[in-house]
Amino acid sequence: MKKEMTFGLSIIPILALVIAAASSIFVWKAGMHIPLLIGVIAAAVVAKICGWSWETIEKMMVNGVSRALPAVFILLIIGIIVGTWIASGVIPTMIYYGLSIIEPSLFIPLVALITGIVSMTLGSSFTSIATIGIAFMAIGEGLGFTPGLVAGAVISGAYLGDKLSPLSDTTNIAPAMAETDLFSHIKHMLWDTIPAFVLSLILYWIVGRSGSATHAVDTNGIGLLKTGLEGVFTIHPLLLLVPVFTIILMMMRIPAIPALTIVGLLGAVLAVIVQGFSVSSIAQVMTSGFSVDSGVAAVDSLLNNGGLLSMLGTIGILIIATALGGILEETGSFEVVTRTMIARVRSTGALISTTILSTFVVAFASGAQFLAIILPARTFVQTYKERGIDTKNLSRCVEAAGTVGINLVPWSVPAIFAAGILGVSPGEFIPFTFFAFLVPLINIIFGFTGWTITKKSYDKKNEIKTEGAVSL
Repeated sequence: MKKEMTFGLSIIPILALVIAAASSIFVWKAGMHIPLLIGVIAAAVVAKICGWSWETIEKMMVNGVSRALPAVFILLIIGIIVGTWIASGVIPTMIYYGLSIIEPSLFIPLVALITGIVSMTLGSSFTSIATIGIAFMAIGEGLGFTPGLVAGAVISGAYLGDKLSPLSDTTNIAPAMAETDLFSHIKHMLWDTIPAFVLSLILYWIVGRSGSATHAVDTNGIGLLKTGLEGVFTIHPLLLLVPVFTIILMMMRIPAIPALTIVGLLGAVLAVIVQGFSVSSIAQVMTSGFSVDSGVAAVDSLLNNGGLLSMLGTIGILIIATALGGILEETGSFEVVTRTMIARVRSTGALISTTILSTFVVAFASGAQFLAIILPARTFVQTYKERGIDTKNLSRCVEAAGTVGINLVPWSVPAIFAAGILGVSPGEFIPFTFFAFLVPLINIIFGFTGWTITKKSYDKKNEIKTEGAVSL
């Protein structure tokens, strides 16, 4: 006989994870795999106390991990793309010409803006970070900027696209879970996304000008970096057509895995034709990543990267996190926590704030984007309908915290991925990821002021009866 899941029991795995994660970050310096495993053990123990059999708990974990399998394959392919795009000279060419044309005082806002445009087109934050993001990190180092600042700008731009692009998986999942349509969802998100991104660009301009004023541009360093690139790679502007081709594939709505596979293989072919690699050496690059000893430390540290194996750490975190999420979801732990919070909600502002807080709770507990979007959306959708609030407000909130705000969680999969690709720890880039702070904050302000909060009436079958105008 199963025991009722209480709030006290449901919060134990979340507290165990947060305490273990904080200990790992500040004391153990051991990464996030062990803290997540501690969370899984705590969740399994709580499930066992409540009467679930071990066989059922195993199935919960398997069900959770199964939802992450498409993301696992995408991460493996991205590792291959990073390796082949470096070996083919695509990323080195982007770095080379970027060092030649970018104005230091505008560099940081341009990083966010250009990455945002690329991500909007690709619909993938991970792909944007792993390609143009690497190039910007190299350029920023050549210009003398703090790596954490450059990484923060890259991540802010990358998640602009992940939030708004109709090609993005999270942008499609959020409205589906909140029971609204895709384009109403995207249109409604413009209210929080555009102000947050404009404010981010202003902040990056202010901080970037300060950085360029206090750190003289090292022209010798830039020259050495460019010489190092020329010594290893054939640099040619036609290689820039590869990112353009990638954008075209995404605009044609070719599914992510086939499209990414094509551009990864294209990089491999160009590495053989343009850079003179053998087929066997490219196979090694695709497996273990690109490696070179150019004699220029900056070139080596930035471009010795990629490969399928480089993604295994992130994939391990994703698997453990989704296994934890599977237990917490199917035992009802998340629902108990969120329902307890909903019971205290009286105003629209409190409902919006509680939605965002609940999404962050899932983000802190699991570190997984999909769970941080799906679970709160499922839990809150009926409450929004009962209170006559359009569920596109719900989908906007879960995207604000689950898609973008999750980057503020140091052990989340997006933060760990960015840290691994860009070579900067979450503690260094989180303070500069302005977009991730501003989007949830703006939604909370909207909730308490009533600005942009659209009303709808639903009948008992949850069908729309009337639609109210946007409150301004």
